[in-house]
Amino acid sequence: MRRVVITGMGIYSCIGKNLEEVLHSLQNGLSGISIDPSREEMGFRSRLAGLVEEPDLKSVLNRKQRNTLSEEAKYAVVATEEALKTAGLDLSYFEENEAGVIYGNDSSAKAVIDAVDTIREKKDTTLVGSGSIFQSMNSTVTMNLATIYKLRGINYTVSAACASGSHAIGMGYQLIKAGMQEMIIVGGAQEVNPLAFGSFDGLGVFSTREDDPKASCRPFDRDRDGLVASGGAATLIIESYESAMARGATILAELVGYGFSSNGEHISNPNMDGQVRSIRMALKGAGLKAEEIDYVNAHATSTPVGDKFEAMALREVFGSKTPISSTKSMTGHECWMAGASEIVYCLLMMQHSFIAPNINFENPDEVSADLNIIATSKEVELSHIVSNSFGFGGTNSTLIIKKV
Repeated sequence: MRRVVITGMGIYSCIGKNLEEVLHSLQNGLSGISIDPSREEMGFRSRLAGLVEEPDLKSVLNRKQRNTLSEEAKYAVVATEEALKTAGLDLSYFEENEAGVIYGNDSSAKAVIDAVDTIREKKDTTLVGSGSIFQSMNSTVTMNLATIYKLRGINYTVSAACASGSHAIGMGYQLIKAGMQEMIIVGGAQEVNPLAFGSFDGLGVFSTREDDPKASCRPFDRDRDGLVASGGAATLIIESYESAMARGATILAELVGYGFSSNGEHISNPNMDGQVRSIRMALKGAGLKAEEIDYVNAHATSTPVGDKFEAMALREVFGSKTPISSTKSMTGHECWMAGASEIVYCLLMMQHSFIAPNINFENPDEVSADLNIIATSKEVELSHIVSNSFGFGGTNSTLIIKKV
């Protein structure tokens, strides 16, 4: 089994449009959550959102390439451009070497709705546009990235709710580890438009703390009242250690563990057992004990039930000493991209020797009181980091990265 390393990363998030901006936000505990007036017009219970601008890609892609991009695919292109730059890669490399792409994405709601609205209004399917089908499919990100960057290896999308990005990285890790690929572009993307979140809002899972948007998302805090949706994209370049060494790449970290499980119970409510099994599987695969983990980036989305079960799972595995925080306190819940973006956040913490804070953590509840929640940015050397991602349907994913 080969070693798998990370050589590139890129991010487009509500806390920053690039690595430098995101690092500043993480170090200073800056929230990217604000009010979106359009949500009120649509009858949403909550107007809170982690908003990002749609990027202008005219200087990067030609008109034909831009025509097939969904909202989330646009974010993915920006993140991938930055990841390739940090990895020291360009198109000439992919022309001579086989590389793949696996990305997490579980909706393309706006593109689908726009197409249907056009058909209903015009009564003519030819007016939808030639790019619509490629924007509407869940695989919109991978089909576009594979075409833009001339990728000739593995090519598919992982659709696994809020664990999609994490599972995409995990599957890429397994393929490289097994010797089936040398390099894979992996990541996660999430559309931010209100159309993608209407049914979520209808479930009553969003925070309504609109008087102070920056304080609305408060994972593990006793007074949390729901999550805040956001999005964007995050990309990692992962490759075999041998591939990285052969091309003289800078290694950012090593992927050493991937765990997964299914709760097999309720379609939306979590349980402790599935999360514990996912974490322990990742630890076993990495050959690590719980006490060797320097920091856990929690999935914790700020929902009353979800945070409680994860806190119970973390207490079961790590006890009361391991430092824990949820970067969702700043970003909101980036949904399909979260498992990938949070690895980027962890890499930045590892590189710059700090733990990003779990902001708005003021009053622990009966379970989180037993955990070591980091409420303010803390300087510390990080050698091993665990990142959790859990999703609807009971899907769980855990990744472990190691400093090299």
